[in-house]
Amino acid sequence: MRLFVALEISAEVRENISQLICELKPLDDSWKYTRAENLHVTLKFLGETATEDLEKIVAALKEVPFERALALHFRSLGFFPNERRPRVLWVGIDAPADLPRLAQDIKNTLGSVQVPQEERAFTPHLTLARNRDGRLASKLRESLATFSGRGFGTVAVSAFHLIRSELKSTGAEYTTLASFPCRKNAT
Repeated sequence: MRLFVALEISAEVRENISQLICELKPLDDSWKYTRAENLHVTLKFLGETATEDLEKIVAALKEVPFERALALHFRSLGFFPNERRPRVLWVGIDAPADLPRLAQDIKNTLGSVQVPQEERAFTPHLTLARNRDGRLASKLRESLATFSGRGFGTVAVSAFHLIRSELKSTGAEYTTLASFPCRKNAT
């Protein structure tokens, strides 16, 4: 099964980003947009994982130090790896230093149960779309420039989740397998 650890977003932020996706979709058909119900903030992608490893992964995630809720502000747009070779379109996240620390703690904790580690540093973002060609139509480029400073809302995150992704002909379907609340709810 394919697994990842993520943060959920609020209905308000989801709706604001969904409206943006509706505006951008007609401008360039080379991009595959994330379905609104699948929008989330990935903290760690585990990939294909054996079912028998699920119990030890959940036990390890229970040990991640997550002491207080986080306020995440969704704003701005950008690309990975960059605008010259755009493969991923994302919404940026302004967040306290606790967010990258949480991602690192999850990575370290899962490393102790032999989950493969990524070398890339965690960059807070929410993926909007992917493009295999690495091209960007001029209409989309111009439109994105007008949205560069746009805000999409704020979310107070008080839990992270272990999620299974099933690839289906209609797209990925996500199921939350376990949730890990913070130990205090102060933001």
